[in-house]
Amino acid sequence: MENVKLEIDGKAVEAAPGTTVLQAAKSLGIKIPTLCHDDRLEEYGGCRMCMVEIETKWGRKRLVASCVYPVEEGLKVQTSTEKVMRIRRMIIELLWPAWQLYAEEYGVKSSRFKTGMTDCSLCGLCLRYCSEIKKANVIYFRGRGVERKPALIEGAEMQCRACGECFTLCGSGWIASRC
Repeated sequence: MENVKLEIDGKAVEAAPGTTVLQAAKSLGIKIPTLCHDDRLEEYGGCRMCMVEIETKWGRKRLVASCVYPVEEGLKVQTSTEKVMRIRRMIIELLWPAWQLYAEEYGVKSSRFKTGMTDCSLCGLCLRYCSEIKKANVIYFRGRGVERKPALIEGAEMQCRACGECFTLCGSGWIASRC
């Protein structure tokens, strides 16, 4: 199959079909921030920190999560429009203080939102790693909406502590503090 030709921040790039916009941007040295992405894991698109603005060859514009959006012929991608920056600032505020990794870069000093659970960003890295890489499936999300929280299956604390491989993925330290 032929490579797909697209443009990211005004730079032309060719990528294999099935490549994500995030992967194509990385190949150009263009940094798109992520919270829930890890190259070892399946694409997830849960945090939306990697949002970019795209314009298709037919002129349709919209926002997409670059870690799950596949490249398309003639696609034009903008990684730092004002709309994109506003969304990233909002995400940082919503996840405050669990993810302050990008706060300074995006000029966020605090959150205007009252967050119920401040020690987990709900990025899913720990449970996806546990499921996809370790095949242990001892971490899961319990609840829905604002009640959604990570949890360990009953009796899994010792198994988690013995493994510990996902601890370094957790930007907020939730999993390490539970095992």
